[in-house]
Amino acid sequence: MAGPIVRRVQNMIARGTVALANASTKMQSLQVNLLADETADNVEHFEPYGFTSRPHAGAEVVAVFPDGDRSHAIAVVVADRRYRLTGLADGDVAVHDDKGQSIVLGADGITITGNVKVIGTLFATEGVTSGANGATITGDVHITGDAFIGGKSFLNHTNGGAHLD
Repeated sequence: MAGPIVRRVQNMIARGTVALANASTKMQSLQVNLLADETADNVEHFEPYGFTSRPHAGAEVVAVFPDGDRSHAIAVVVADRRYRLTGLADGDVAVHDDKGQSIVLGADGITITGNVKVIGTLFATEGVTSGANGATITGDVHITGDAFIGGKSFLNHTNGGAHLD
């Protein structure tokens, strides 16, 4: 028969699934389904500084209970195998979501998959600056298709009846 200390140790960690997430507070809180009949409310979801996410219902969680006290849970990891990014090479690091968008830091550089919305100014070391009011390119520009300037096609534009070839 297990004594009180053994029971406390056995109660210190649990695996479960997320039922609800409340991301409106300073420390996100979760409702977590643990054992068959155990639901933990207001579980603090600790996240690394600079990273945050709002998990879907059904995501998996590892919860710890300081001192084995099941009345106070802390979620230390939330993962969702339904959306996990696969196919990374050894050493790659990625940030991803459930919509297929990702940023992968790999040996070949940074790969961004998805639409990119730049708020601010994007600087390139190769002489390209782009902002909300336009773009400046220092150096040669090689265009394999048409260019539209002021809404007019460069290839199909006529100037005083003369067609540019």
